[in-house]
Amino acid sequence: MRNIVLLFVFALLFSACQKPATQATSDGERYPLRGKVISVDPTKKTATIEHDEVKGYMKAMTMDFPIHADWVWDDLKPGVEIRAELVVDETAKDPYWLENIGIIAAADPSKPVPVDERFAAVGKEVIDFTLTNQDGKKVSSKEFRGEAWAITFIYAQCPLPNFCIRMSTNFSDAANKIKDSEFKDKMALLSVSFDPERDSPEKLRKYGLGYLGNDPKAKFDIWQLAVGSDKEVRPIADFFGLRYEVDENNKTQFNHSLRTAVIGPDGKVAKVYSGSEWTPDDLLAEMRSTLEK
Repeated sequence: MRNIVLLFVFALLFSACQKPATQATSDGERYPLRGKVISVDPTKKTATIEHDEVKGYMKAMTMDFPIHADWVWDDLKPGVEIRAELVVDETAKDPYWLENIGIIAAADPSKPVPVDERFAAVGKEVIDFTLTNQDGKKVSSKEFRGEAWAITFIYAQCPLPNFCIRMSTNFSDAANKIKDSEFKDKMALLSVSFDPERDSPEKLRKYGLGYLGNDPKAKFDIWQLAVGSDKEVRPIADFFGLRYEVDENNKTQFNHSLRTAVIGPDGKVAKVYSGSEWTPDDLLAEMRSTLEK
């Protein structure tokens, strides 16, 4: 009898949390998705969701998703479990987003969302690492001591405009702003590739030049690109909470999240961006603030 009552209550909860289906806005590819909400940003209309494997598309991971529907922000809270439809359309303003969201389990206020200890917490000292840059030279985290610097993660063959392409565009734009400023000797940028099998130093140099106007005389004195073995890169990714895995359906592609961090002159993490909704000016403002402390 008690089980019947619980099922009835859950049915009421489920039906109460449903909203009219969102009008489909695209004929792009669609995949069912289930996951737990980690955080929400109603102003940017995005939610960070720890989701299960999306069969036929990507592995389980935690990442940011645009959500176009306005009703969800009253009900979408950290800890809530959802089912939704992932829409992928490279021709749309957002190349992917969630539609037809339904809440399948409410958050338990007595159980706070667990902290991912791998995620670089603000105030932690960045781990020591050494990689190889686009010129075949060693680059170490220790070299940036005394400077404000930022790190992000990419791979050259990433096709998604809001992922690696956005990260590299933002870093190259930021580098151009820095070189013409009073901070050119006080700031640095580092993009780390997690695809050592394809991203050789030579390829990263060519890739970087593409973002710097294909000028063969362009200098990587502010923005560097670096790569190492998976054994070298994985601890850095883990420290910053980045997740990446080879796509089993296409071995040339990765399923991955996004992480960009600002580190102060003292070597401690000052800011972490978990998505792509930041601008070069946002990044530079955070870097400048670390120099003023």
